[in-house]
Amino acid sequence: MNRQAMLSQIEDSSIKWDLIIIGGGATGLGCAVDAAARGLRTLLLEQGDFSQGTSSRSTKLIHGGVRYLQQGDIPMVRDSLRERGHLLKNAPHLVKPLPFVIPAYRWYEPYYYTFGMKVYDLLSGKRSIDNSLLLSKDKVIDLFPNLKIDGLTGGTLYWDAQFDDARMVIALARSAAKEDACVLNYLKVEKLNKDNDQITGVIATDQLSGREYELQAKVVINATGVFADSVRQLDESSTPEIIEPSQGIHIILDASFLSADHAIMIPKTDDGRVLFAIPWHGHLMFGTTDTPDVPIELEPRPLEEEIDYLLEHAGRYLQKAPSKKDVLSVFAGIRPLVRPAHTKGGTTSKISRDHHIDVSASGLITIVGGKWTTYRHMAEDTIDQAIQHASLEAKPCCTLDLEIHRSDESDGIAENDNELNSLLHPDFEYKKASIIAAARFEMALSLEDALARRTRCLLLNKKASCEAAPEAARLLAGELGKDEAWIKEQTELFIKTHGA
Repeated sequence: MNRQAMLSQIEDSSIKWDLIIIGGGATGLGCAVDAAARGLRTLLLEQGDFSQGTSSRSTKLIHGGVRYLQQGDIPMVRDSLRERGHLLKNAPHLVKPLPFVIPAYRWYEPYYYTFGMKVYDLLSGKRSIDNSLLLSKDKVIDLFPNLKIDGLTGGTLYWDAQFDDARMVIALARSAAKEDACVLNYLKVEKLNKDNDQITGVIATDQLSGREYELQAKVVINATGVFADSVRQLDESSTPEIIEPSQGIHIILDASFLSADHAIMIPKTDDGRVLFAIPWHGHLMFGTTDTPDVPIELEPRPLEEEIDYLLEHAGRYLQKAPSKKDVLSVFAGIRPLVRPAHTKGGTTSKISRDHHIDVSASGLITIVGGKWTTYRHMAEDTIDQAIQHASLEAKPCCTLDLEIHRSDESDGIAENDNELNSLLHPDFEYKKASIIAAARFEMALSLEDALARRTRCLLLNKKASCEAAPEAARLLAGELGKDEAWIKEQTELFIKTHGA
């Protein structure tokens, strides 16, 4: 992907796109892949970087949702498990099976949870990864040497899948581009144009150059997640809000706190959430929280009480309990939950994660809710609705069997260059070449893009990321044609924002 080449496609304002999709996260790019693969002329606009919002801040799981099974939401679980199967098939380079253990501390819990996970297996059908198992106390201790053993009675092993969310978004962007979609980051939609009270396109501003573009479309899709209401209000200022935001944070710890290649699922917490302790990129990720009534921001901030909550719960289950000084990084994301009718505020842990499509009187199609695992199904439903609404000529959906883009150009870049083949920082698995690949092939335009989303350095270790920032900025500048002043500005901004 090359941003200048993409920008050249929107130079001619007389061109009428079949669809303009607003939002470059999982849902928006899922829609772009689906639409472009059906032969529709597709343009996607993202106000920030791809996956800058919620889509890069998830629990990194492709799963059916054990909590939804507990709540009796069988259709949601079945749909999610079906989509999990498609992703394991279509993106095996990004989505990997991961075994989970539910530790039990009451005599009956191993049997209770194993029965529940057998139902989970049954709902998976032929897409089941492997069978769930009843584990003895000794087996659980063997798997997790740091787990508290006082009162431990056994456990249940089951299977789900893990992925890297921001890398998946980039793969979707490149898949969409391969199908001839035009995808652009840092293009903010400022206005919806109308003719006879029907939306005919958008006005968008390039956040880097300040240039304004007027763009025409047969239909506009609002796939902006937590920002969906702000786009709906561009259409109709008095439209009622439908998003109920809920913040979830995760803390990153040294892998020694888990000392296992299996994950732990804690099925019951003080506020009714499920917690996960998950090995991820050589670290331990622990989360998540469910904090209602938070401000909707592109860069949400973890609350101290959320961090305390996670550390306190980690201490209940781990012999070597983490403290704040052990936290290497913290990241927060805001879930775009669909507000139940006539409610506002209060607990959000029981709000459905199913998706909802709304079509306004002027033709704006809004897709909200859902979750990462079901992004493909959400996109299919949304594009079906767009085709029907605008009477578009298109092929049937083909994403059930569409392979998601795979490549690792950084290996080619580093092949004959020892410097670029070396690690960006000793605490990370990323080569220096990965920074160049981020700019050359993946439209990374800033140090934040490269260290937070093209690589996951910032999410894994804030201190080490700040130490790697000057070298990463130098590598980016060489690829983007930037000068020493840019390197200094980017480095100082990154350290000021993320330093201790």
